Amino acid sequence: MKRLLTGLLFVLISGCASIPDDGHHVDRVELTRFMGDWFVIAHIPLPPEKQAFNAVESYRLDEQGRIEVRFRFRKGSPEGPLKSYTPVATVAEHPSNAIWRMQFLWPFQADFRIVWLNEDYSITVIGREKRDYAWIMARQPGIGEQQLADLVAFLDAEGYPTGSLRIVPHQWQGAPGY
Repeated sequence: MKRLLTGLLFVLISGCASIPDDGHHVDRVELTRFMGDWFVIAHIPLPPEKQAFNAVESYRLDEQGRIEVRFRFRKGSPEGPLKSYTPVATVAEHPSNAIWRMQFLWPFQADFRIVWLNEDYSITVIGREKRDYAWIMARQPGIGEQQLADLVAFLDAEGYPTGSLRIVPHQWQGAPGY
């Protein structure tokens, strides 16, 4: 637990400054279309998610315009203990809706941004302005090998340390979900 809090605190403190707009995000996100479940296909993981299996991130827009987030996964194996985190995100004041402030622990907020999104909202890439962490996510628990290779190449071209990229194992028994 101490390592989890230390890791999250590191990310939060590193994202506390104002969130710059370096153009490193998609032009426009329809928030209502983006809401729902996203399976984490690959990531440059935060410390708590380094052993994640069956990782799913869910977004729900609340009445105040905040984004309720629920990130859950099995630790160490498909049958491992269920871990769940519930940060809250707010859209930074930006017309694209692609730059978010993610709050894991009050009052700290971290920069998260939608850096790639396909037209039908079925695959996305989330990153950070610092290009230290990234998540390739899809509406299904898998994507094609070529699509994954293309997204890894995209992250590499954007300056992310893709040597740290981890494929998240998805081994669902029955219907995906928790």
